[in-house]
Amino acid sequence: MIDLTTTYLGMKLRTPLVASASPLSQEIDGIRRLEDAGASAVVLYSLFEEQLRQEAAELEHRLDAGTHSFAEAITYLPQADEFRLGPEGYLKHIERVKKAITIPIIASLNGSSVGGWTRYAKQIEDVGADALECNIYFLATDPKVSSSEIEQRYLDIVAAVKSVVSIPVAVKISPFFSNMANMAKRFDETGVNGLVLFNRFYQPDVNIEELEIEPNVLLSTPQALRLPLTWIGILHGRIRASLAATSGVHQHEDVIKLLMVGADVTMLCSTLLRNGIGHIRQIERGLVHWMQEHEYASVQQMKGSMSQIRCADPGAFERAQYMKAVKSAQHLKVTGREAWAILSGQ
Repeated sequence: MIDLTTTYLGMKLRTPLVASASPLSQEIDGIRRLEDAGASAVVLYSLFEEQLRQEAAELEHRLDAGTHSFAEAITYLPQADEFRLGPEGYLKHIERVKKAITIPIIASLNGSSVGGWTRYAKQIEDVGADALECNIYFLATDPKVSSSEIEQRYLDIVAAVKSVVSIPVAVKISPFFSNMANMAKRFDETGVNGLVLFNRFYQPDVNIEELEIEPNVLLSTPQALRLPLTWIGILHGRIRASLAATSGVHQHEDVIKLLMVGADVTMLCSTLLRNGIGHIRQIERGLVHWMQEHEYASVQQMKGSMSQIRCADPGAFERAQYMKAVKSAQHLKVTGREAWAILSGQ
């Protein structure tokens, strides 16, 4: 009997297949279907910092109504209908979900600054969430802000959340740090229970007819797997926090690769939106079949077997992969100019 169990954020899960935050978790019926299909845990869709600010602004407006007036509309905050549920609705949603299903529920807070929104972490814990994922979505655009200030902002957010809750806390981050390994270590030192690698920044498009900037949401492709694969392979065994891989996980082969480099869980989103919730069953069957064929008795036996820490010379791990990639490019049928661009790293 193949043992698919794994441990994530201190929670023992039936398999490493976790449904990440998506529209699929907006309704209890969708979460039930995720559980029935084999998801071992579900990350709820995010409660945004802007929603909490908006609620506070609306409350202040009602308390202050009639004391003054002005012509300009307050438009810098999102409109109410831009979000699925407000803060109170989100908390009630957690309560209802916990009564309806048995697998762990991981709530999600999405923000980019230290502030009152982090206090909602305690309320999320109080209504029964098993864990909390802090999705820090922050794109630095001010040239006057240093990298050290940006890094400290991330650490301050995590520390603020950890200070008010006792449930496990994971942080979902981007890879855009000067030294990702150092940041992982510093997150580890804050006591964070898990790292979710990586957040994807949704880059806008330009509508050249309407002359407007448009949001451009694209589902991930299997090629997106390479970035979390690389960094999980580097970090496995070097930090205490659990490691979750997200983005690019589409088939059972992707799950196997990520487990081999050291992932504790693999998070599914785009593949479920593209192929349906039932695709979880197909991924699990493929994982079991592969493990049987290759004589792996458990996920634990497989985990980290291809990580950097297993390399005889860890310091040469990435350099060796780079050199192999460059050498393989020499066999491609390309022009002289294209070959020079590849070999010179352009």
